[in-house]
Amino acid sequence: MVRIENRETRVMRIGSREFDTEHQTYIMGILNVTPDSFSDGGKYSRIDAALTHAEEMIRDGADIIDVGGESTRPGHQQITDEEEIERVAPVIETLKARFDTPISVDTYKSAVAREALKAGADLVNDIWGLKYDPQMAGLIAESGATCCLMHNRDNTDYGQFIPEFLDDMRECVRLADVAGISRNKIILDPGVGFGKTYEMNLEIISRLEVMHELGLPLLLGTSRKSVIGLTLELPPKEREEGTLVTTVYGVQKGCAFVRVHDVEKNKRAVKMTRALMEHRLI
Repeated sequence: MVRIENRETRVMRIGSREFDTEHQTYIMGILNVTPDSFSDGGKYSRIDAALTHAEEMIRDGADIIDVGGESTRPGHQQITDEEEIERVAPVIETLKARFDTPISVDTYKSAVAREALKAGADLVNDIWGLKYDPQMAGLIAESGATCCLMHNRDNTDYGQFIPEFLDDMRECVRLADVAGISRNKIILDPGVGFGKTYEMNLEIISRLEVMHELGLPLLLGTSRKSVIGLTLELPPKEREEGTLVTTVYGVQKGCAFVRVHDVEKNKRAVKMTRALMEHRLI
């Protein structure tokens, strides 16, 4: 049984930066170096375009840059480890040479994570929460990197969604514990858009507070996802207002990080929401 901790003031170090995950909400900017991402596929697959976009996101206030080399959109085509490494490692290495912003690698494969960490990545963002690749947890523990463990399933068959969702998340934390990953190196992601129906996606966003019993910082990743598209009946590039609403909701529910495409607008939304929340406490 995973030990449940009370939430307390905590500072998490990612790369060279410290993050107050109890009192602040930070922006993780998405950098897809893929030809087939659902939102911006192919736009930043060339290294010069990727670096220019990363620089723009950092200028707009990104606290972390998340580099992904394989699309995880519904129906995506899985690529080889070698191809994914060729996409992400040079970008990560160049970003680390130019900027002091922490870099995350979005991968569920230990071979890719290993090369990304060698290139300078500070965080491993695993969409399978250590459950896909049995080597991943040990690699992260050995490296001392931070990890983000996302909820995922290969089906949507739940008896009771929220209790089983929390059990799944506890299993991710258990795997991390067994491998020796420090609790102050773990972020949890509810996995909006993965292993859930439309209604389940809405439910977990609206009930994010249930995850606080796990005692770990939360990351919310809803940017331009299908739950927004289905609700508003809009294509990916027209889902920014919906994304901003979920960002505000995430801040109010105590998320420490939001993973987004449009850094500038979401940074402003976080700042405004925080100001209102802090004023309410005066």
